[in-house]
Amino acid sequence: MKNVLLIDFGSTYTKLTAVDVEAEVILGTAASFTTVETDINDGLSAAMAELKSEIGEISFDATYACSSAAGGLRMVTSGLVPELTGEAARLASLGAGAKVVGVYAFMLTEDDVEAIRGEKPDILLLVGGTDGGNTDCILHNARMIAEMKPDFPIIVAGNRNAKSECMRLLSGLEAYACPNVMPKFGTLDIDPTQKQIREIFLNRIIKAKGLSRATELLSDIMMPTPSAVLKAMELLAKGTKTEDGIGDLVAVDVGGATTDVYSIADGMPEQMNTVYKGLPEPYSKRTVEGDIGMRYSIDGIVAAAGVDTLSKISGLSEERVAELVEAVKADKERVPDGEDELERLDFALAASAVREAVRRHAGTIAETYTMMGLTYVQEGKNLTRVKRIVVTGGSLIHSSRAEEIAAYARFSPADPTSLRPKEASVLVDKRYIMAAMGLLSTYYPDVALRIMKKELYNGATE
Repeated sequence: MKNVLLIDFGSTYTKLTAVDVEAEVILGTAASFTTVETDINDGLSAAMAELKSEIGEISFDATYACSSAAGGLRMVTSGLVPELTGEAARLASLGAGAKVVGVYAFMLTEDDVEAIRGEKPDILLLVGGTDGGNTDCILHNARMIAEMKPDFPIIVAGNRNAKSECMRLLSGLEAYACPNVMPKFGTLDIDPTQKQIREIFLNRIIKAKGLSRATELLSDIMMPTPSAVLKAMELLAKGTKTEDGIGDLVAVDVGGATTDVYSIADGMPEQMNTVYKGLPEPYSKRTVEGDIGMRYSIDGIVAAAGVDTLSKISGLSEERVAELVEAVKADKERVPDGEDELERLDFALAASAVREAVRRHAGTIAETYTMMGLTYVQEGKNLTRVKRIVVTGGSLIHSSRAEEIAAYARFSPADPTSLRPKEASVLVDKRYIMAAMGLLSTYYPDVALRIMKKELYNGATE
């Protein structure tokens, strides 16, 4: 028996997963409120006590952790053209597990600088210009940032011709140089920047957020929770050298404040008469919808779906939907607990959150006419042929209707331009283990993959 403890310091809950890696089984799971405002070890101790009551007193050979506590990894990006280097910076940040709290394009103004100061980011990513292209913008922005005298790190990942001058302008600050995230038009190179983001998170940010008090328990690894989840999804899709994955997938994590969507797929056009517009999308993509959440961002769901749609899905009157929405806004800890009307509203909220978040994540297609006749223009990822949808998050895994909620991620004839999966089966992360398996995969990828497959296919719908 070789036991490993996996810890996810979440923004609301600290979640534990105990694994016997030799038997390739989950020994038990437990959770308790995260106590980052006082001592994070208090919440961890409470979760450990719950785990002990479930599996007894056992020792662990290794302990690994990830975290999204205290706001997670907050980043601001500054680029040149929003649709090009600005978007490349955003994709790099999201893929590294960050929450992007500000995106700025072109030359920063004094108002922009004040807004950045107010955001209090953990990291600022400075990009702009392809290699050999425009240098004026990134140099101007480096000067503006230097004058701020920020207490957060800056990563410079723009035009290589301006990199040395940017680093000189930022001398005396904590600044790091990485290869250009978009070295030439239409080409992304975001892996080095993502690696640097994770290193900063490990070496600096966990201390700033008070997590260092818990790191003495750890054997290794501290990464943002979304990064761990993305790592798990990549493993699940692609597999290892000795174990097959399940193929391309889309995953949705609906939380109280945000909804994260992951896609592991190429997503490029499949038909000869379709042309691609915009930056190529990364094979492993993550997006975060900060305005869509079951409680803290409930207004975003209502705005996106409309009270009439929530009424139609839930079977409640529009007046009752509005009343219940106000009730849960006033008491964000309120859960259905056998309350039929609230359960029906939560179903409608979760279904609408899934539909809107996946719609934003997926690409779109439009018809146009050229000299060659009818042509289609695709922007973003084509996910129509993805065969698996993985769902996680408290509102889904604790619902008896998780598969019905997940179905809203699929293509709909009512929204024909959205390139969402057309025929995909649903896999439910019933024990909330995706982040834990991402951690475990660093040292035991085959074990993590086999555990995920067993857990997800237990009761899955085809």
